[in-house]
Amino acid sequence: MDTKVPSDVDALKERLRSTWTAGDFGIIARLVEEANEEIVARLDIKRGTKVLDVACGTGNSAIPAAKRGADVTGVDIAANLIEQARARAKDAGLQIRFEEGDAERLSFPDSAFDLVISIFGAMFAPRPDLVASELKRVCRPGGKMVMGNWTPGGFAGKMFRLGGQYVAPPQGMAPPVQWGDEAVVRERFREGISDLRMTRRIAIFRLPFGEAETVEHYRKYFGPTLRTFEALDSKGRDAFRGDLEALFSEHNRATDGTLLVESEFLEVVATRA
Repeated sequence: MDTKVPSDVDALKERLRSTWTAGDFGIIARLVEEANEEIVARLDIKRGTKVLDVACGTGNSAIPAAKRGADVTGVDIAANLIEQARARAKDAGLQIRFEEGDAERLSFPDSAFDLVISIFGAMFAPRPDLVASELKRVCRPGGKMVMGNWTPGGFAGKMFRLGGQYVAPPQGMAPPVQWGDEAVVRERFREGISDLRMTRRIAIFRLPFGEAETVEHYRKYFGPTLRTFEALDSKGRDAFRGDLEALFSEHNRATDGTLLVESEFLEVVATRA
């Protein structure tokens, strides 16, 4: 099901790392902080639960898990996001281990964690079969793997598709939003899983300004949007800006000059056999 990625995987990953370290993703991550916290709140996290947050970003899932008494480790490919996560944990008075790491090659023993989380994170790794294999490997039998993945038809999925119309994604790389397709997830978790539950949910993006300002906000802070603008000439930037503003306008539910957008995602809860 997954297409073959380019042969130079290291170069591809460096490109992805460059994308996610561009701008300041910590600013954008605030938009989905509430969704992360809601996912964590639905989990049966007890004091001492060993949790791994894969592609943890700035700690949106790791921090609420630690507040519930979990023993949390977070890994991410982007060093600047790890530094922000450490600073947030310190400010909250929490002891969380954060380190650079690759979702396709986790540096932990087999069955090391009770709960493995990846919310809007590991879905962007280029080789999804390896991601699925690694999530299962480091999760203990009877433990759970929980993902939050943008769906192809939701707002975030449409936004990534729009960017891909202007700057082609790496050739052969499986679209990240396939992780938001139930049939694809079942295929990727077809082995080593005793129970698989999937629920479509909504994340709400709120910003205190309108669509045009939102486009500039994303252009400044969101790596994928920033890199797309950088890759275009003047005419292309104007066209992309217009299409992006139209997309925000189409989905904006606010009527007071601010922004309120609902973005669908797939919550995946898989139990390791």
